[in-house]
Amino acid sequence: MSAFGLTADWLRNIEATPNPEVIIGSQRFIAVHRILDEEEAVNVITGYEQRNWFIAPAIRSVLSHLLGWHYDGTMDHRRRLVAQLPFIAFRQR
Repeated sequence: MSAFGLTADWLRNIEATPNPEVIIGSQRFIAVHRILDEEEAVNVITGYEQRNWFIAPAIRSVLSHLLGWHYDGTMDHRRRLVAQLPFIAFRQR
């Protein structure tokens, strides 16, 4: 998720740089990326919240701050979230 929307520097950098290198822990790979559609993004945030239920209040608090409105984790709010903040998928080229 791009917490600062489509104009985030990191997102603009990967869009301007073909074949960016991604580093996750000790893994490094050349990646391609795409912005997830609404349904995919809703599924991602839903799964994340379900897997991390024990910190859900903290997640909702941080998301509320980023979004500028109270995020409560309902499906309507998830759809509003993904309309405001893009979710990006990476895969190895």
